[in-house]
Amino acid sequence: MQATDSTIITAIQKGDERAFEKIFREYYEKLCHYAYSFLRDMDEAEEMVQGIFHYYWEKRESLEITTSLKSYLYKMVYNRCLNVKKHEKVKAEHQKHTMVDFRQSPSYASDVAERQELEKQIDKAIESLPEQCRLIFKMSRFEELKYSEIAEHLGISPKTVENQMGKALKLLRQQLIEYLTIALWVVMNV
Repeated sequence: MQATDSTIITAIQKGDERAFEKIFREYYEKLCHYAYSFLRDMDEAEEMVQGIFHYYWEKRESLEITTSLKSYLYKMVYNRCLNVKKHEKVKAEHQKHTMVDFRQSPSYASDVAERQELEKQIDKAIESLPEQCRLIFKMSRFEELKYSEIAEHLGISPKTVENQMGKALKLLRQQLIEYLTIALWVVMNV
């Protein structure tokens, strides 16, 4: 370990934010690219590196760094990337076995048919809504707009949007009541 590393590590252990910021600025981007080389997802890489720096700051008083600070940070990124990859592999295996088991189930074909029928009925119910209700419902649920955004877009008050959504949901519940048991069954078995 270099003398400057030792000085910086000691300063960080004592809570020196400027020393920590210097290390962050020096290594953040490099560590992100290093993590990206494993993960192939820059958002995930950046999130991981931020988490490592957060961990380092939170545990600064108790961490014992016996190598260079650079080696320590790169090793942390490497280990976290390996953990992510192992987790992804286990998750993929589990999903593969679950899907195979599910598709081999005798009820799989009927589940698919029931789900398709339910989707058809939901689409039909949505299309039967009054025009403004339908438009507001689709903007809220499918375009994921907030009530205030819908109101601004349509030139109406947010209260009108809220009332129309309430009306749409009430009408949909009434039209789909007979399919609720199917919907619950499909959701519980997915």
